Amino acid sequence: MTPNRILIIQTAFIGDVVLAIPLIAQMRLFFPKVAIDFLLRKGNESLLMEDARIQKILIWDKKEKIKNLIKLIREVRKVNYDVIINVQRFYSMGLLTLLSHAKVKIGFDKNPFSWSFDYVITHSLDHQVHEVDRNLELLKPLGTISKLKPELQVSQDTFTSIEMYRTTPYITVAPASIWKTKQFPAHKWIAFIEAIESHLTVYIIGGPEDKKIGNEIKQQTHSGVVNLCGALNLLQSAALMEGALMNYMNDSAPMHLASAINAPTTAIFCSTIPAFGFGPLADDCTVIESSQKLTCRPCGIHGSNRCPEKHFDCAEKIAIKSLLARLP
Repeated sequence: MTPNRILIIQTAFIGDVVLAIPLIAQMRLFFPKVAIDFLLRKGNESLLMEDARIQKILIWDKKEKIKNLIKLIREVRKVNYDVIINVQRFYSMGLLTLLSHAKVKIGFDKNPFSWSFDYVITHSLDHQVHEVDRNLELLKPLGTISKLKPELQVSQDTFTSIEMYRTTPYITVAPASIWKTKQFPAHKWIAFIEAIESHLTVYIIGGPEDKKIGNEIKQQTHSGVVNLCGALNLLQSAALMEGALMNYMNDSAPMHLASAINAPTTAIFCSTIPAFGFGPLADDCTVIESSQKLTCRPCGIHGSNRCPEKHFDCAEKIAIKSLLARLP
């Protein structure tokens, strides 16, 4: 079968969408002329807005979850997709896939509606497999898959829009994470920045919700620190990272953005571990984690809002000198 139109579904977080981008490239390799649509959650659409391989971006607004899900199901049914690739493993997108009228439905076995899929792929947190490769397994029923990495499509206009920030040598720091035990503490970021030579500009990046921690760090560090949290969209942030001497972040979305634009990456893993399959993929990347063996680490695949052991040694025991060693 040569499909005319396919839909890829990934409505999770920013990093999850980035790790699904290789599906777009692989589908293009299989079917050069196929029309590809991509369904993601509201707030993540800017990630793919400059990707010429995407015909249409569908958006799920989770604020009125049931109402908007019904609306979305109706929209999808009208298209009559030839193939739906459902990367999500949860109820809502499984239901949408079931009711989609798609000729071929492919998804993971962990989805509650996997019984309705034409092809069911086992999803395992095998410590030898990256999430990108797990996702690509979904396409095996369609052909032989290639070894691919995420590649963001970023226009020259986007690079031009942030060129004023790229005039002098700089690094970026993305200090925040949704999960607090993934987040390197603010006082550690402050100590690191204070140890950097002042001729380097330090751009703090993140979403509007990260302005508070950005301001906290800026107020206690030298004058070369600029808080850009909330000032850049996702592609602008990626473009800024592309020109940095080094990019520092937690195990979080900015790490995956850096991978997808092949920017130099120093990823700090606190409560989580790279063996889960979500590590950085840039050519120049390093993972920094505590050298101390902790029986409590990892404490979960996502982490939590506080350290269960109340000491947070997986972050506190990371030496600042290990971050400084990554400066060119």
